[in-house]
Amino acid sequence: MVADFRRRFWVSLVLTVPVLALSPLVQRVLGLEEALAFPGSIYVLFALSAVVFFYGAWPFLTGLVSELRKRQPGMMTLIALAIGTAFFYSTAVTFGLPGKVFFWELVTLIDVMLLGHWIEMRSVMGASGALEALVKLLPSSAAKLLPDGSTVEVPIAELRPGDRVLIRPGEKVPIDGVIVEGRSSFNESMLTGESKPVDKKEGDEVIGGAVNGEGSVVVEVRKTGDQTYLAQVIEMVRQAQETRSRTQDIANRAAHWLTWIALGGGAVTLVSWLALGYPFEWALERMVTVMVITCPHALGLAVPLVVAVSTKLTAQNGLLIRDRAAFERARNLQAVIFDKTGTLTEGRFGVTDVVPLSDLPDKEVLRLAAALESRSEHPIAQGVVRTARERGLALPAVEEFRAITGRGVEGRVDGRDVKVVSPGYLRERGAVVEDPRVAALGEEGRTTVFLLVEDRPVGAIALADIIRPESFEAVARLKELGIRPMMLTGDAEAVARSVARELGLDDYFAEVLPHEKAEKVREVKGRGLTVAMVGDGVNDAPALVEADLGIAIGAGTDVAIESADVVLVRSDPRDVFAILALSRATYGKMIQNLLWATGYNTVAIPLAAGVLYPWGVVLTPAFAAALMSLSTVIVAINAKLLERARRLVNATGEAAHRS
Repeated sequence: MVADFRRRFWVSLVLTVPVLALSPLVQRVLGLEEALAFPGSIYVLFALSAVVFFYGAWPFLTGLVSELRKRQPGMMTLIALAIGTAFFYSTAVTFGLPGKVFFWELVTLIDVMLLGHWIEMRSVMGASGALEALVKLLPSSAAKLLPDGSTVEVPIAELRPGDRVLIRPGEKVPIDGVIVEGRSSFNESMLTGESKPVDKKEGDEVIGGAVNGEGSVVVEVRKTGDQTYLAQVIEMVRQAQETRSRTQDIANRAAHWLTWIALGGGAVTLVSWLALGYPFEWALERMVTVMVITCPHALGLAVPLVVAVSTKLTAQNGLLIRDRAAFERARNLQAVIFDKTGTLTEGRFGVTDVVPLSDLPDKEVLRLAAALESRSEHPIAQGVVRTARERGLALPAVEEFRAITGRGVEGRVDGRDVKVVSPGYLRERGAVVEDPRVAALGEEGRTTVFLLVEDRPVGAIALADIIRPESFEAVARLKELGIRPMMLTGDAEAVARSVARELGLDDYFAEVLPHEKAEKVREVKGRGLTVAMVGDGVNDAPALVEADLGIAIGAGTDVAIESADVVLVRSDPRDVFAILALSRATYGKMIQNLLWATGYNTVAIPLAAGVLYPWGVVLTPAFAAALMSLSTVIVAINAKLLERARRLVNATGEAAHRS
């Protein structure tokens, strides 16, 4: 369509030159009446104008028919009626009706309308190319590995699960799969919003559209077609853009009424100027100008363009919108309830405190315990070992390792008898550790184990589900937006209280069973608050549905989570802030566009009708067309400016209401 409007514009512009040269008014102004006038010139003028009308204005004429068939008169109806009235009236004058022809005004009006639509469409395409931008992330072909080790370029549509492809440095990953050979870093920023390259090795998943870094890797295809991550994202973006929102419905109703206002305003303008005694051709020109300048194009695009830009922006940052209306309602949220495990926390044990109970330093306590626990598969043991390795501790060898059923582990380390045991093991043997530091850890709900050397307690190690570092920032930012962060968990009261106090949450719910989560969401809603629920989308499904906005976090490559309104690809609670901030920024752009589109018409219609004519201000139809097109371009550019909100999802900390 862009190419079509461009072609029609240039053809019409070329024909406009002789039309202007043959127009009596132009000849009179330039003093070329004798030089350019010849017998039958009026018919040549008519013929050239007819070509411009039927060829150049054809999209508007067919648009009129389409809108009338749907019984939804709009922009094309107004344009077609305006230029049709001017053309057929001028034709009647050409063949004998008393009056003045409008051929030069007609062709210049069509030129400007074509140019305006050409520019509009280019602006609109730049603002609404979400699906195209996502599709372009995938390469068209892949280097498929053959059994003999050679490669052959094949279209990605021909790849099947089990095929292997070679991905060289700097190339895009053609399809979802698993690395079976090599290691490299991958830039997934255009897919998940992860700004830093992600290091991956054999056994790690890669997603189509990511850019390979410095190493060559061989990937085995696991997903094809609509099962791939990018295909799911594209489908979700398409559905989100098709979802009608309340704001868009308001804009559509306003555009519909504006069409009738234009038709009525044009008729009133014509009758009023005739009643004041002005010539018919003057009154007709005013009517045409009113109908052209009032075209509701800007109003009709005000919301859809913002929807397209915001959907593209969120999809490229791993924030996937399933329900557009729910996303727009997010701007009014007053509370966000987080599920604790795996959302605010990492879902795995880590050491929070090491308490020496003898002359052994805390590093030595952790080193001995980690050495023994390295032989165990228990989650607590893994947490101790992981922390020791993160702190760079070298673990000594273990001899005579043995598990103490239900109570801990024992063995010989550095020639000494070493045990890591639970508090229950000490109680069974009548050993009591009276240390206020250990007692405080118990009150905070920490899981505590004791290190025994030669059956003497020499240290205590406290573990807990590690709070994500991003959670602190997420909570602080939500409070900046005036939103109350809360938490629910199945953990004990002491654990929940400790996490809530550490994060600075406004409220928490402890010892909540999975089927009770939805009840807690209803309880918060019963306080008169608009609530979002954030969970993993599996056992949190009823609570996600119950909330005003359901947010599934940490979906990874599985974006098809039916219970959520918004799906966050990364396990980063800061993305919750990002989605809420973007919702506010999106709504702000919608309102700005609606105010511009309606405010423009309140000024433009009286000007077009000629209310300032007594002061010498008159708008020609062509100038009115230029103003109408300019208003649409402004709406498109303003929608495009929403991309500045990218800094919100890139964790800059600026609130969206300042955008």
